[in-house]
Amino acid sequence: MELVGSTLTATYAHPRPTPANFLPAISTMASSYKNRFPHYSLTHSLSLPWRPSTYYKVAAITPTLAPFSKSSQGLTQSKMLPFVSNRTALFTRYTPDDWYRSNLTNYKESEMSRHSAERLRVDTSRMIQDKDQQTRKTQTDTTKNLGERVNDIVFWKSELNHEIDEMIGETNALTDMKKRLERALAETEGPLQVAQECLLHREKRMGIDLVHDDVEKQLLTEVDIIKSCQERMKRHLDKAIAQLASDRAAQHELEKDLSDKQAAHRIDDKCHHLRNTSDGISYYRGVERVDATISVPESWAKFTDDNILRSQSERAASSKLRDDIENLLVVTANEMWNQFNRVNVAFTNRISETADAKNKIQTHLAKTLQEIFQTEMTIAAIRKAIRDKGPPLKVAHTRLDERTRRPNVELCRDSTQLRLVNEVHEIDDTIQSLQQRLRDAEDTLQMLVHTKSNLEHDLAVKANSLFIDQEKCMGMRKTFPNTLRLVGYT
Repeated sequence: MELVGSTLTATYAHPRPTPANFLPAISTMASSYKNRFPHYSLTHSLSLPWRPSTYYKVAAITPTLAPFSKSSQGLTQSKMLPFVSNRTALFTRYTPDDWYRSNLTNYKESEMSRHSAERLRVDTSRMIQDKDQQTRKTQTDTTKNLGERVNDIVFWKSELNHEIDEMIGETNALTDMKKRLERALAETEGPLQVAQECLLHREKRMGIDLVHDDVEKQLLTEVDIIKSCQERMKRHLDKAIAQLASDRAAQHELEKDLSDKQAAHRIDDKCHHLRNTSDGISYYRGVERVDATISVPESWAKFTDDNILRSQSERAASSKLRDDIENLLVVTANEMWNQFNRVNVAFTNRISETADAKNKIQTHLAKTLQEIFQTEMTIAAIRKAIRDKGPPLKVAHTRLDERTRRPNVELCRDSTQLRLVNEVHEIDDTIQSLQQRLRDAEDTLQMLVHTKSNLEHDLAVKANSLFIDQEKCMGMRKTFPNTLRLVGYT
């Protein structure tokens, strides 16, 4: 009889039904039960190699006299049949029907086993194909994700490289501006020293010329302006130093992030190009349970974005600081240069006034000297006139004295006598007048000499002031730096 079966989907949730007339195995039928594979639950581990011996064990079943039938279950040990070796030749255990039924049962069990094996093979083949497709799809998705990750890293690398280049350029520009500011600050020392030395030199003026004039006011203003410019430059220099430190810190963070992304790019690119046939692939047991991640895609992107935003913020602050420094250099240069011109104008006016005063003093001194000469000539003339009045006075005195010797009535008070007396009085008055004029002339001469001395002293004072203002101060102020040097250019 031929048994025909169909390959159906295997069902492993229910146990196989046991035939009602199942007979225990006998020694004559033991060959049909050899080399059977009992069912063992498979351990689901994808990390084990494909070795059938890992999952299945060969079971060698030795036929025994196991009491499985219902009729045998009720027998005691004393009623059970003895072994063949103890039986007689005429005693038999089964009937021919039992033998045929046993064969039929074996056939059916064989058919069912083959059907189960066939279903198992088909389902296993289908499962292998499904799992293979699933594995390939999963690997493809993973490769795709790795490629997207590599693209993301490349994008952020390009952004970081661009931002680092911009930051390096901004740092270099701020460094150059800082050097310009330092040069401009150093250039202010010369004008400040010149202004202070001018004030010190002008303290050496003498007498009335030691005046708090417009030149001194402008010099003091120039000193204050230069010091104010220096203070502002120093403040901006400190800001530039601090900003450079912030720029370098932001650049360091960018470079560190870029270095990490380059390392991650190398690793992910290597993983992206790994294939099943690649060298260097191996098993790493338990690696899927190790979670060494410290970020998620959102925080990962935000970290780099924050670094870039910080760098952009520092660059904006640096650019604004550079503009402020540029404006400061222009403003301070204009302030110092304008004040320098005002001081020079004040010096020029003062020098002109002093020179004019000196010229006038020289003119007055010349006139005074001329007047002294004339006064001395007048004194000499007065003295000569006084000397010249001596003989006439002597003549008049002699005449009067001689006429006093006239005898008796001849001592007449005549007109001659009166005239001689008047003559004597006139000559005395003349001498007295000349002597008074001589004293006046001498006093005038003394006054002129004193005036001459004052004029000469004042002339020396003016000459000293002119030398200080014109030679010393204006000579030093010729070395004032130009506008380009004041704004930091060499």
